[in-house]
Amino acid sequence: MTVSLPGELTREELVRRGIRLSYATIGYNSLEAIASLIAGVFAGSVALVGFGIDSLVEVTASGAAQWRLRSDLHEVRRAQVEAITHRIVGLCFLALAAYVVVDSGKTLWFRERPDRTIAGIVILSMSVVVMPLLARAKLRVASAMQSGALRAEARQTSLCAYLSIIALSGVVLNATLGWWWADPVAALCMVPIIVSEGIDGMRAKPPDDCC
Repeated sequence: MTVSLPGELTREELVRRGIRLSYATIGYNSLEAIASLIAGVFAGSVALVGFGIDSLVEVTASGAAQWRLRSDLHEVRRAQVEAITHRIVGLCFLALAAYVVVDSGKTLWFRERPDRTIAGIVILSMSVVVMPLLARAKLRVASAMQSGALRAEARQTSLCAYLSIIALSGVVLNATLGWWWADPVAALCMVPIIVSEGIDGMRAKPPDDCC
């Protein structure tokens, strides 16, 4: 999907806008990660802990995107950083997928029941609203700059929104109906999406226009 920015913006203006969005993502995801991990550990919720780790992955990816943006005006360096950033994002996805599979499998095998967590529901509900807005704004900048690495990072932010919906479903089903298995199953539902994005990132090459 290609999303265009209104009006004519210079390359420098696009870079500055991208950096501001990156700071906003890092700030929100840092708070989201801390809150999700604390709530998830206390509740024993695999979905919440997995979501918290995803938030840390998003912070790492946003940091890599900042590196990409700050090197944009140097054409040779831009091409090198483009490829490295894309692979960093892909590796972050694959690391997250491995964690979710291992921890969810352990929870299902040992039938570990998570506690109900209102704090987790609030955190996930906020992310359902905030993350799509950030993702759409970042996709506009990435499309205008024709950067595959920045598009991948914007897709990761979109994925964070999808993951929050999946995790929220598992946490709510456990809280309302006592379906303890819904939590790890919801976490496992994230894995195909995460792996797909990770493989795409690891296979990425610098776009021709950057070379």
